[in-house]
Amino acid sequence: MNQHKLKIGVVQQAVEGNNKQVNWQRSSDQITELAAQGCELVLLQELHSTLYFCQQEDIDNFDLAEPIPGPATDYFAMLAAKLDIVLITSLFEKRGSGLYHNTAVVFDREQGLVGKYRKMHIPDDPGFYEKFYFTPGDMGFEPIQTSVGKLGVLVCWDQWYPEAARLMAMAGADMLFYPTAIGWDKNDTPEEQSRQHGAWETIQRSHAVANSIPVVVANRTGFEASPVAGDPGIQFWGQSFVVGPQGEVLAKAPSHEEQNLVVEINLQRTEQIKRIWPYFRDRRIESYEDLTKRWRD
Repeated sequence: MNQHKLKIGVVQQAVEGNNKQVNWQRSSDQITELAAQGCELVLLQELHSTLYFCQQEDIDNFDLAEPIPGPATDYFAMLAAKLDIVLITSLFEKRGSGLYHNTAVVFDREQGLVGKYRKMHIPDDPGFYEKFYFTPGDMGFEPIQTSVGKLGVLVCWDQWYPEAARLMAMAGADMLFYPTAIGWDKNDTPEEQSRQHGAWETIQRSHAVANSIPVVVANRTGFEASPVAGDPGIQFWGQSFVVGPQGEVLAKAPSHEEQNLVVEINLQRTEQIKRIWPYFRDRRIESYEDLTKRWRD
């Protein structure tokens, strides 16, 4: 990378309905504000165009998907060019008839769409029925080259897997980005909620430590009621954050509020940390072949 410092913006928002034009405008307002503050790169949360529709299995929700390129990519490509920024967005991709992905899309200034990543790890839990909607990605773990560096873009459930972060880092990612939509089951106790959030933040900070690169996380906030009678809905826990290459927290949003984060990252420090803590030098790759197995029976 040519520049040593990069100002990054993170948008943490609530979503109140499925009107895409309204939601895009609300995101656009925040992106524009961050660009005015000097941010050259902005990250949006997972599936920011609509409510989190995976609380139920409903074939009508496939109507929310759209192709790439399509209306969403046209909208955000124009915005990135107008503001002269790199922009990471997230959408429900219709790849073909009956084939859908949870996809992050990257725009680079006037270059437009320069890359995408299809979510690889797909959860299936109460209130998070993503396997019904999303086919696992087939693009591998490849960083996306942009004018501000090589971006390792992953999505939500991917954040629990050190293998994904490692492979991005091994391919030269300068930073890791996680657009996210995660929250609490309101039936959980406060103690369990605290443990879950602590695990979520810790695992992502550990990706920064293990790979000596910054990690940037955008999560949604607010409560979204379930369309299924009797289900508790999801209280998204917000708390988007940015950490440096030793896992140090550089900025963190609150839980129950919309907020933008602005962080200046010193990319030269990443190189310094890798020289002091040369994890990649000392990896015993000849002994790791079993990592490609499901289990060591």
